[in-house]
Amino acid sequence: MSKEDGRRRLALISSQGTLDWAYPPFILASAAGAMDWEVAIFFTFYGLPLLKKELSAAVSPLGNPAMPMKMPFGSAGFQATNWNIPNALMSNIPGFESVATNLMKKTFKNKGVATVGELRDACVEMDVRLIGCQMTMDVFGFDKEDFIDECEIGGAATFLEYASEADVSLFV
Repeated sequence: MSKEDGRRRLALISSQGTLDWAYPPFILASAAGAMDWEVAIFFTFYGLPLLKKELSAAVSPLGNPAMPMKMPFGSAGFQATNWNIPNALMSNIPGFESVATNLMKKTFKNKGVATVGELRDACVEMDVRLIGCQMTMDVFGFDKEDFIDECEIGGAATFLEYASEADVSLFV
């Protein structure tokens, strides 16, 4: 338990920014926040853009060789189409990433899944600490103004201080 108020504490590290990797930290953080846990997410390396004002997370089949290409894409009321295309081939098809991203977003919408932006907004409403990695900002040339106002900037020590009292710590 957190020493300050007896609430459980969750510490998450988000290091990936593709659409499929954007969901886990926000889902876990919003679920824990809804359970009245104290939550912080440390966004580092490719996860840091998830704090930008404009979210642009995309599907990257090449970056995720385990991505099932038998995933049903389709709209409610219609038979879903199963795609069975090898990842290596997909990465060479011009525009495939954009098509796959749009199809994935449509599938999520049809299944009633909140968008990454909606989940991030829920985290903000529940006072989840969204910590952007200072070193990553410096390396990639980001400025504080690039990120949502609710983002705080800190280094590894900032997050480790928080995580040292966490009941659950996850790297997602």
